[in-house]
Amino acid sequence: MRLILVILFLILFFILSIPLFLVEYLIGKFNRRAMVASSQKIVVAAFRIILFLSGVKITAIGIENVPKDEAVLYIANHRSYFDVLVSYVTVPTLTGFMAKKEIKKVPFLRTWMGFLQCLFLDRDDVRQGMKVILKAIEQVKEGYSVFISPEGTRNQGKEMLPFKAGSFKVAEKTGCAIIPVSISNTDEIFENHQPWIRKAHVVIEYGKPVYPKDLDRDQLRSINTHIQEIIRKTLEKNASLI
Repeated sequence: MRLILVILFLILFFILSIPLFLVEYLIGKFNRRAMVASSQKIVVAAFRIILFLSGVKITAIGIENVPKDEAVLYIANHRSYFDVLVSYVTVPTLTGFMAKKEIKKVPFLRTWMGFLQCLFLDRDDVRQGMKVILKAIEQVKEGYSVFISPEGTRNQGKEMLPFKAGSFKVAEKTGCAIIPVSISNTDEIFENHQPWIRKAHVVIEYGKPVYPKDLDRDQLRSINTHIQEIIRKTLEKNASLI
């Protein structure tokens, strides 16, 4: 039943998106940042409805750790399609997500993602991947946060996959804060019993900012494993909350 309700809502939202695209396009002609902000509000509202229909209860911890007056690099573990929904309804900054290039083929979704400053990564093309990282660096300099899941794919195992080091270039080149994001139990919404959606309690925690300039040489050299260890410990801590 929950799956049917979500599908029906998505159909309605995509129909409503047609005139909204025109409105956002016109706003962007005069003020791009206003377009991004209004698009994010619309998408967050839609995501909240989907999460409600799915029976998802969210416990959000540490939002106060995120600097509100600067762009940051969010680094998160990845277990579910619902990670993006849970993250977007809780992030306090204008944020573009990095997604795999295949999502760009999905009508309506790719248009909203374009308005939201999202980036599309080809995991099999190193040169294109570097271009995307450079684009992410520019976006942070322009004041837009970037959200990356450096495992590279959804992980259904008990242990996280290794974090790809290239993702951290965004912080190294801009000096922006890295916010470790720990997401727990989102796979219980869908992946653990697909194609059905089940109600679930998920926990998302935003860790304290980590600035590259504050790390010593060894920590900076292995920054991917350093941040991953912070997330791992937080996931272990939050397991008792689910």
